[in-house]
Amino acid sequence: MDRIFFISFLGLLIVGHGVAGNMVYDNLGMLEDLETVDIEEGLEGFDVPSWTSERGGKVLVNVDSFGAVGDGVSDDTKAFVNAWSTVCNTTKAVFLVPPGRQYKVNATKFKGPCVDKLIIQIDGTIVAPDEPASWDPNYARLWLHFSKVNGIIFQGNGVIDGSGSKWWAASCKKNKSNPCKGAPTALTIDSSNGVKVKGITVQNSQQMNFVITRCNSVRISDVIISSPGDSPNTDGIHITESTNVVLQDSKIGTGDDCVSIVNGSSNIKMKRLYCGPGHGISIGSLGKDNSTGIVTKVVLDTALLRETTNGLRIKTWQGGHGYVRGIRYENVKMENVANPIIIDQFYCDSPKSCENQTAAVEISQIMYRNISGTSKSPKAMKFSCSDTVPCNNIVLTNVNLEGKDGTVETYCNSAQGFGYGIVHPSIDCLTSHDKDYTSTPDIIEVSEETSEEIVHTEL
Repeated sequence: MDRIFFISFLGLLIVGHGVAGNMVYDNLGMLEDLETVDIEEGLEGFDVPSWTSERGGKVLVNVDSFGAVGDGVSDDTKAFVNAWSTVCNTTKAVFLVPPGRQYKVNATKFKGPCVDKLIIQIDGTIVAPDEPASWDPNYARLWLHFSKVNGIIFQGNGVIDGSGSKWWAASCKKNKSNPCKGAPTALTIDSSNGVKVKGITVQNSQQMNFVITRCNSVRISDVIISSPGDSPNTDGIHITESTNVVLQDSKIGTGDDCVSIVNGSSNIKMKRLYCGPGHGISIGSLGKDNSTGIVTKVVLDTALLRETTNGLRIKTWQGGHGYVRGIRYENVKMENVANPIIIDQFYCDSPKSCENQTAAVEISQIMYRNISGTSKSPKAMKFSCSDTVPCNNIVLTNVNLEGKDGTVETYCNSAQGFGYGIVHPSIDCLTSHDKDYTSTPDIIEVSEETSEEIVHTEL
């Protein structure tokens, strides 16, 4: 439905329902805000340069020249560290991991600041040692960690392989008798600005595959993230405390969230993504241990989610503080997804039961537009919100979710919002924030909240 038509429609509602006029007017303003949530996709010169260009004037720093063997058995860490020391201080340099070879590298921090226009060209394979017992305890949560590398470009057709199978087997999620502890992230980019990543593959991470943290202006395209569907806590791309991030034209399959966006992140745009297997595309979790979580201005435009345990998910812990607002999901296709649309303010991913608490991270101004496909579960949409901090201003338009093997329904608890255009299954369990408002049949439907028990998601 065109936005112009909807604005006209709201105008008619204001005239026809005087008692609801203020509410509809507020909704119009909120919708205009959601419509204008956008992030500039391009970063000047996003077409990454070729390091082979004769006119580029590049200085080639090949890890082989520093003693790297590349047989997948020898320890090439020292060669990588020495090559980094050189490339970081050389103008227009290229850090080359050549094709056709496998380089075994231990946990390493690649620190900046470096000179401008640095290219990391990964055409071969970088592989992690596969034995958790031999991992450096000083680097317990990281493998390849890049920090303060402004204006850097990561590119190539190579692979970063975390050799994670023994780490997964030791996880408490695989075996409850194992202690619950963290494991390394394969690739981390930290405290950096103007970063571009294109073409590389990150696979079989020990835990999270690719983390963007404390960064600004990051552009990621044409990447592949691949870990088995049963590998625990292997989030595909995890964005935290970062702003102005664009992720596009990428394929992610993993054992946890394909994308997870957490506290301190804003202006995030995702476009043309494939997700599966995995736990969907998530905001959160937020608010764990009574912490504050804030995420704003997130857009997902054009995605296919196939055989995932969740689709579009917002998850928060009880007792948290902060807010999630200004989120727009559009042009998303679901294929056999267990929970296609879900907001869960009762998230609990803990070996112990979670205590009921009244505080909650506020969730508001969430738009779902042009969402279609099949749901694996009978509850295709779930809005499980806090009784004390209800979800508000949830907007759905042109949503059509069908059950793969039968009918589907919407579940609501303390959730306020409205729909227009086709919305299936019905959202008559969403309430209006104006108790005197009378619904308009077939367009906005309001009824009493269901008394059905809240279904908590622990994934």
